[in-house]
Amino acid sequence: MSTPAAPRRTPARRRGWLRQVLVAAFVLIPLAEIWAILQVGQLVGPWWTIALLVLDSFVGAWLIKREGSRAWRALREALQRGRMPARELADGALILIGGTLMLSPGFVLDIAGILLILPFTRPVARRLLTSVVERRLVAVPPFGGAAGFGDAHRPGPGPEGPVVRGDVVD
Repeated sequence: MSTPAAPRRTPARRRGWLRQVLVAAFVLIPLAEIWAILQVGQLVGPWWTIALLVLDSFVGAWLIKREGSRAWRALREALQRGRMPARELADGALILIGGTLMLSPGFVLDIAGILLILPFTRPVARRLLTSVVERRLVAVPPFGGAAGFGDAHRPGPGPEGPVVRGDVVD
């Protein structure tokens, strides 16, 4: 007597929750931005709120330029040393995402963008980004799987696949 297999998650089912999250984000985030702007406006007045939004844009642009050039220098240095620039690429991606968040007017997404850009808060986001990318790129089979450890979903021939021997000619 065998137990019924767990239902397989199809790609459409996996993306169903993502669609709901995106719809909620496109509705809730603008509402949160409007609420935050109104709260700041009631606290400091409309002209100071506008001044804070403009100042926030200038500070964000300066921060993106500074951290982006640092990330670019670190990427070039890693490549010149022949080292895989995984950390530098992740930093560049986070700075790009943070800069994109700062393009929208408001305070809520600007705070999220600044947290992705600042060098002392970026490592937390980098670890999260790394774990998400690793899960998407490498699927490790369950313990004791038939294929070799980590080879179950990798592209290319398996252990029994064809091997082409040859010499590299410059």
